[in-house]
Amino acid sequence: MDYGKFKYESAQKAREARKNQANTALKEIRFRLKIDEHDYETKKGHVSRFLNGGDKVKVMIMFRGREQSRPEMGIKLLNRLAEDVSDLGTVESAPRVDGRNMVMVIAPVRSKADAKAESRKASRGAKGASAEVKSRREREAQAKAERRDAEADA
Repeated sequence: MDYGKFKYESAQKAREARKNQANTALKEIRFRLKIDEHDYETKKGHVSRFLNGGDKVKVMIMFRGREQSRPEMGIKLLNRLAEDVSDLGTVESAPRVDGRNMVMVIAPVRSKADAKAESRKASRGAKGASAEVKSRREREAQAKAERRDAEADA
């Protein structure tokens, strides 16, 4: 076997292995204890987007002033969030107090590599659909030009 060919093939294998490798990141989202419903829904959407992407999420509630004397309300909020995103992730570490903050980590149900492969597959499907639309438009333009030529000949 040619050494250059061997070197090229081993480089291709290494590139393919790197492409399929995925590093799970730890994303962080911060809440306040007195959060409005719409703000909660927005942040819950961010958490679900991170979990769909295959990343772990560190959810932090920041306490200020007299809020620090009510840690049970923080636990209630974190449990509500965990329940809302239970189909996308599981609680990896239970809520715990860390100074003025309460922290909980949620791990995704599916791995980062699976999420990456699925997004790659979806983007290929979207490219295929756009190519179909483009070819249909080209056919329509060609038919229109042929009609114009036929009218000019008549």
